[in-house]
Amino acid sequence: MTLGQGIRLSPRSRGALTATALLALALAACAVRPAATAAPAPAARPDILLIVADDLGWSDMGAWGGEIETPNLDALASRGLRLTNFHTAPTCSPTRAMLLTGVDHHRSGMGAMTETLAFSPQYRGQPGYEGHLNQRVVTVAELLRDAGYATLMAGKWHVGYETPDLPPARGFDRSFALLQGGAQHFDGGPLMPTDASSGFRADGFAVAWPAGRFSTDHFTDLMLDFLRAVPREQPVFAYAAYTAPHWPLQAPDALIRKYQDRYSGGPAALRAARLDRLRQLGLLADESHAADPAPSQAEWAALPAEERARSARIMAVYAAMVENLDSNVGRLIAGLRDSGRLENTIILFMSDNGAEGMDAESTPMPGMQEWIARTFDNSLENVGRPGSYVTQGRFWAPVSNLPFRGVKGATHEGGIRTPAFVVLPSGATGRIDAYTHVLDLTPTFLAWAGATHPGPEYRGRGVLAPEGRLLPLPGLGAPPADGRVLSFELFGNRATQAGTLKIVSPWRGPAGPGPWQLFDVSSDPGERHDLAAGRSADLARLVGLHEAWMRDYGVIMPAKDFAGYSSK
Repeated sequence: MTLGQGIRLSPRSRGALTATALLALALAACAVRPAATAAPAPAARPDILLIVADDLGWSDMGAWGGEIETPNLDALASRGLRLTNFHTAPTCSPTRAMLLTGVDHHRSGMGAMTETLAFSPQYRGQPGYEGHLNQRVVTVAELLRDAGYATLMAGKWHVGYETPDLPPARGFDRSFALLQGGAQHFDGGPLMPTDASSGFRADGFAVAWPAGRFSTDHFTDLMLDFLRAVPREQPVFAYAAYTAPHWPLQAPDALIRKYQDRYSGGPAALRAARLDRLRQLGLLADESHAADPAPSQAEWAALPAEERARSARIMAVYAAMVENLDSNVGRLIAGLRDSGRLENTIILFMSDNGAEGMDAESTPMPGMQEWIARTFDNSLENVGRPGSYVTQGRFWAPVSNLPFRGVKGATHEGGIRTPAFVVLPSGATGRIDAYTHVLDLTPTFLAWAGATHPGPEYRGRGVLAPEGRLLPLPGLGAPPADGRVLSFELFGNRATQAGTLKIVSPWRGPAGPGPWQLFDVSSDPGERHDLAAGRSADLARLVGLHEAWMRDYGVIMPAKDFAGYSSK
């Protein structure tokens, strides 16, 4: 059965203190603001659980063709609607800016990542490049809080570092936030050599990480504590923003051992197995539609045996992180079930971008190689344990992103097309193949809650309206007619898609932007066949759309000496 454009429904669907200590004190001292302070609203408003994975590739989960054991996520996806054509920004903080506001990241304050702004003078003082959510946007948490929802957040924030930019100031009643883009998963140590330490905030107050506690486990503990403190009659918006499987790749030993022999055959064997499963699941017509292998099997075979063993262990650690994430999603679902909330909870799961192709130990990022060599033990037997620091890298990330081309940071589909699904209380199941975007989340959340955006003004300041559409889901009305145009830019990597045609211009470092490529992603989702030479009129039309978007949104390209990020 088809319900509107791009929706396929199955037959069944047709009808200094540790963070823990401080939060315990806070829970005893202050309950979540009661719903009685908000305007009256329907009693049956749904709870909303938003789960965001960090750097998870499109084909990593079992329901998307992966061999990693993800029974909880697979079960949720099977009783929900899979968004097979869901898009994000190329990296994490721009995606988070858009999912929280519904406004393009070039307008909401994250036109470039904060880490880039520090050494890019052309962005300083420019609107949309503040490095945090600016005051021209209002967050979905603010609006849902105003509508009577308890608003809860645990995990990665990455859209502001100062008090006016932290979760309490942007609408969250309760929060535990990692301010940076990541941290070491067992001890909370810094992600980058430029960070003296990681910043953790519990309801806005600085706290220490509980030593030895694994990140995904701890974020889940905190979210469950938050949920238990909310009166049962009050609806909840819960944002679980995990840092797994973001680098540095670390995981519990028992799970690493479980996968220790799984990847010894190398990326080519894994690629063949995943493509076969994608075909079986109906997510890929045939191998000719998938991205070209990258890197080649010859490169893998040329590695010394010890290097192959080390690389295989790295992928085993990545798989262990994904399985641990799945287990913690299961814990969240059990908590909702035990509280009696699950039947009226909408669950939306997504990844913030594609899998990471950077090799940390050989990256050109200033000081990174030296810091890793000086600080961490990356010997074969220690990879994935506390005190190690590795990334998924160029051999495995392209496989995680199958069947698409590119990795995190790129505007090819592998960087911006991510796994996502929605579970509705109605029980609707199936697939949504229509183009959807992270900008669509804020208006959709508001519609589910029966809330509205205030328009051009919020609490005395001018704000921008959300730019997305309602997700084309049952209960939200028919999806609009085709013809949507979306544009992307980050690190100079650019793209525009109009209908099924898409142009891409990768950043080439000191050489600047590369030539525009043209693809028809309906017949060539792996972006293997550049049509630019033979379809000059289509190319010119899309380039014109992209250039107009850049002017309208105040997009600023990197300086010519910018080295680039993940443009392959």
